[in-house]
Amino acid sequence: MAEKSCIKRLQKEYRALCKDPVSHVVARPSPNDILEWHYVLEGSEGTPFAGGYYYGKIKFPPEYPYKPPGISMTTPNGRFMTQKKICLSMSDFHPESWNPMWSVSSILTGLLSFMMDNSPTTGSVNTTTAEKQRLAKSSLSFNCKNATFRKMFPEYVEKYNQQQLSEQVPSEKVLSEASHDKSSSPVLERNLNSTREDMKNVDGLKEKRENKQPFPTWMMLLLFSIFGVVMALPLLQL
Repeated sequence: MAEKSCIKRLQKEYRALCKDPVSHVVARPSPNDILEWHYVLEGSEGTPFAGGYYYGKIKFPPEYPYKPPGISMTTPNGRFMTQKKICLSMSDFHPESWNPMWSVSSILTGLLSFMMDNSPTTGSVNTTTAEKQRLAKSSLSFNCKNATFRKMFPEYVEKYNQQQLSEQVPSEKVLSEASHDKSSSPVLERNLNSTREDMKNVDGLKEKRENKQPFPTWMMLLLFSIFGVVMALPLLQL
């Protein structure tokens, strides 16, 4: 059971987050348990986490803010193990270094900063830049399969749906163009066949003209000779 001071403090911090949101950080308490908070960290540009949305939880002790919370991440990210507590100076791994002045916003800002670093710690993993980028790209899709995430962060679900629609439009356009090309191909084929037939006819006429035999020369000479004899007969009678 949370102490009254704990409840008042967390309610105050939630109002502050709603009034002055922190860049790349969204956090909300569970509707049924103010000691359990859900958060989303947005990957910073210029890092392997750019475009990623990392969902996780913060579990506050009833004695908060005098004792530190436990922090875990649910989304595969390539930096921290999932569903495992992360060791930070502001987490329950180090109660000796905890400062009661720290808040939800400072905790998550510190987590985001530490996520961009490569320093090893309990709960961290070592992966390549390419793997982190791959996980960042698939992070929103992964989160939207989680019922609690969908309930706590409907705006990210809407964002994912919009992304899916924008990806479908180019795909449908390509399919439509391919279908149009396919439907027009018979017409093109008929035109090509008609062109081939015309070329064959032209070649046939040319071949006939080339194969036509010329009038024999000897026949021409014979005709001229006969014509000359016929013309000379009246003269011979004189």
